[in-house]
Amino acid sequence: MAIRTNWTVEHPCGHEVDHDLSDRPADRRAGFARWLAERDCPDCWKAARDADSGSRQEWLAARRAEEKQAAEDWAQRFDMPPLDGPAKALAWGERTRHQLMAAAYTALVVEGAWDEAAWAEQEDKARSITRAGWWIDQRDSEGCDLPELLDAAGEGDRGTQNPFR
Repeated sequence: MAIRTNWTVEHPCGHEVDHDLSDRPADRRAGFARWLAERDCPDCWKAARDADSGSRQEWLAARRAEEKQAAEDWAQRFDMPPLDGPAKALAWGERTRHQLMAAAYTALVVEGAWDEAAWAEQEDKARSITRAGWWIDQRDSEGCDLPELLDAAGEGDRGTQNPFR
């Protein structure tokens, strides 16, 4: 018997919409339909997004400015080097580095069994990774995975002492 491809979903906005999920693997359709049922229908979602785009953009800009300032303060406090890469990636990389390092400290030291000396070694390893793209690539990683990620980083991800690079 074939797994159905069309799902009728009742959205929280009150609309009932037929969704064609044939482009999804059969074993992921039911879960996706359940996820859809927790969100407004596409029309209501688009209307809310379009009506609120100005305040959302202002909120996001303010949030990014706060995150950027926090990342800069943290980098200065812990003597982290500036990142290398395209100008568009630098702020994102700095933010991501700060968030991952904070999550790792919480997971490994605060909630884990590491002491400050072990953490200091990881900070030194993190200082050697100066490619913004590397940090951005790790944005979905768990904090407890940081030691393995730092060990796996390639030479291209690490800074160089050569000023003629």
